[in-house]
This record gives sequence, structure tokens and C-alpha cells, in this order.
Amino acid sequence: MVSAEEIVRQHPFDPDGVEWVVPPQPGDITVVDYDPTWPATYALLANRVRAALGDDVLALDHVGSTSVPGLAAKPIIDLDLTVADSTDESRYRPQLEAAGFTLVLRERGWHQHRMHLADEPRAHLHVWSPDCPEAVRHLLLRDWLREHPEDREAYAAAKKTAADRLRQDGGPAIDYNELKAPTIRVILDRVFRAHGLLPAFRGDLGAP
Repeated sequence: MVSAEEIVRQHPFDPDGVEWVVPPQPGDITVVDYDPTWPATYALLANRVRAALGDDVLALDHVGSTSVPGLAAKPIIDLDLTVADSTDESRYRPQLEAAGFTLVLRERGWHQHRMHLADEPRAHLHVWSPDCPEAVRHLLLRDWLREHPEDREAYAAAKKTAADRLRQDGGPAIDYNELKAPTIRVILDRVFRAHGLLPAFRGDLGAP
């Protein structure tokens, strides 16, 4: 089982730790108002994943901003998929790619994360091994934002500000995540405290 210490630990983004299978494509970041069709789109994508992998799907969740009713988001569905071993790509990659999910990157130093993209409908499929702390964090943040409108609004504002800054100043699309990261850290601090995860380790971690 994943420990509280692992859940609350911050992992700064390491661009050198990203192994691109498909080079990233330039493009604008667009944040739009919440679309009530997003849950149905997730269900469609989830059915494709389950049909492709069957019992190898240990967990599958709608995460990210499109999973939070009322939250502005990029119109791209995020799914978290847990398999027995994310490093064993032969077990899932051919089936997912046949179903329209293309492997685009590996992050071996960040929980052995793999990400697949789908174009129609647009989706990011994140592949993890069991007891991954990042997958736990995704669910904690999702559920918190669903229940806390003030933090939901603050996060929406941070997302729109980040997208506007990229359009004005340029830079790779991946910088979008870094620009909104401070707001996420503040919200996660509240989430961790509310769940009793943070106090035992606060002295070792420092402020997020």
C-alpha cells in the first residue's frame, strides 16, 4: 500500500526525465468552460480501454479537470489506468495502440509513468503500476475540487492565466503545467491536511 509520505512528497518536473516516443507537437493551449458531455466522453474512452485490455485493467478513473463538474479545462479527457506493471509495455501497448491510444512518452524516474494519446476524442491516458502515489493524488485532488467551489474557481483562474501567458510570451505547451503548479500545490496542501496526511511529515517536507 502506498504510504502517506509518498503521497505528499513533491516531485518537481524534470524535462530531462521525459523520453519522447513521439516528439511533442506545437500548439496553443485552450481552456474552455466546463462541457457537460465530458463524463460521457470519458465513458466512451473507458469502454475502449476495457475492451482492449480486459482483465488487465486493474483500475481506470476519470481524472484531471474534465472530471470536475463546473471546472474550466482543456478539452482533453484524462484517464488514469493501473496495470500490473507499467514497465511491461508488451502487455498493454499493442492493444492500446490498436484501439487508437498511441504511446507518446515515458517517465521512468517518475513512478514509471507512461502516457498514450488519443485523437478522437482527444484524451491523455496515463499508465501506472499498482499503489502509485501520483494516481492517489489525482483522485484526492479531483474529489476535493468537486466539493470545494472556492478552490475550483482559484484553479480555473490559474489555468486561464497560464494559457494566456503562453499565448503572449510563447514557449512550449508543457510550460502550461509549470505555470499553474503553484496553485495546485496550495490546494493540495489543504487536501493533505484535511485527510491527515501532512502533519506527520511536515517537518521533513517544508512548504510546498
